[in-house]
Amino acid sequence: MSGYAKGSGRVPTGFAAETFISESTFRQAHRAVEANPNAENTKKRKRENKGDSSIVSGAGAYKGPWARYEEERPDAASDDEFGDDEEVEIIYEEDEIEGNPAPPPKKLAGTDYHDTEAEGETSEFVGSQEYDYQGRSYMHVPNDLDIKLSGDRGEQKNFIPKKLIHTYKYHTKSITQVRFMPDSGHLLLSASADSKIALWDVYHQRELLRTYSGHTKSVNDIDFNASGTQFISASYDRYMKLWDTETGKCLNKFTTGKTPHVVRMNPSIPHEFLAGMSDKKILQYDTRSGEMVQEYDHHLGPVNTITFCDEDRRFVTTSDDKSLRAWEYGIPVPIKFIAEPYMFAMVRSAPHPSGKYIAFQSSDNQITVYSSADKFRQNRKKSYRGHNVAGYAPDVAISPDGQIVSSGDSGGYVCFWDWKTCKMWHKIQASDTAVLAVQWHPRETSKVITGDLNGVLKYWD
Repeated sequence: MSGYAKGSGRVPTGFAAETFISESTFRQAHRAVEANPNAENTKKRKRENKGDSSIVSGAGAYKGPWARYEEERPDAASDDEFGDDEEVEIIYEEDEIEGNPAPPPKKLAGTDYHDTEAEGETSEFVGSQEYDYQGRSYMHVPNDLDIKLSGDRGEQKNFIPKKLIHTYKYHTKSITQVRFMPDSGHLLLSASADSKIALWDVYHQRELLRTYSGHTKSVNDIDFNASGTQFISASYDRYMKLWDTETGKCLNKFTTGKTPHVVRMNPSIPHEFLAGMSDKKILQYDTRSGEMVQEYDHHLGPVNTITFCDEDRRFVTTSDDKSLRAWEYGIPVPIKFIAEPYMFAMVRSAPHPSGKYIAFQSSDNQITVYSSADKFRQNRKKSYRGHNVAGYAPDVAISPDGQIVSSGDSGGYVCFWDWKTCKMWHKIQASDTAVLAVQWHPRETSKVITGDLNGVLKYWD
């Protein structure tokens, strides 16, 4: 016998080379195995290198999870007889156990997905003047107006707006949510499907002040904290981000790998917020530690709305499972569960200024009202109809005096109803496409902002 042919069977290249080793080397290895037949089993077998994922065939080609176990070479001294093959990096399983992880495989160019984690958050001031002559930023509530934007609001009556007074343009896709600065309303925040968030001046030049970039997909909800110094955003890129309103700095990021549909800062606890997720859960986060501190898991479908009530000690949620649940804040067991056969999924909500009711945009083209006191019962007398919401989720808003209910419409209207009689007072043709966002100014008597499917914001008086 002149040598021992060591064939390797099928290989990725489709070619098996025969390798000859000397008879003495073969005998030596044979005797070693006979002397200790269990030696093979005492050592962990090592895998061949997984290869480079960018190489399809040839030397160093990608084997991935199909990499075979490497066959033991009988003798290190006989390496020369194999020829100078390319060096193969071997990852020992023992190393992985001891805490030396294997290097991550390179991404294949064709499936090199955009990593949202690596996306940097940026913010740019684009207004004409960042600070006034006293060094105050745009966060300072202006005093040079004929309306008082701070202090007690007083008994102010609201009226239905009649004319368009300004159009804000920056976003390139649908407006998903708008928010006035809490209490003063001198700034306006808008979120859009173009992944951008924008801050606008409501008075003076009515210009774009600051842009916030960092999400990679549509931003579906935003919410200020009680003082307006920070806001939280939720996006289809599965991240929730906490921003500093003034500097534009991203203060923290939160993700569970699922899409957040709705986020609400707790008005009484400024460092906590709730997020309604696509995987049926409501999550409670602490923004200081970045940790999730509570999970509310009783819904059977994606969560659509979260509304605080009872001086923020409780909150009400609705979901695609066509139910309504009320919770004590911090206790993950619902205190009320409502699911009737005639109910539809409720997609948007607005608390009544009195604190006694919550209005919900129902998917069957009506706005329904539930009491947010102890009983959490539906108020059967209050149903607002006449608008069309099918296929969209237009916002619902109640005027600061609690007398006017307003809603967007898929036909481009903004509709206004009388809270007491439920009669539709007025409809404004606000756009030639669906109006999705509607909010009342917290201080003005008849100012309303609307946002449509084309990304245009309109300010009405």
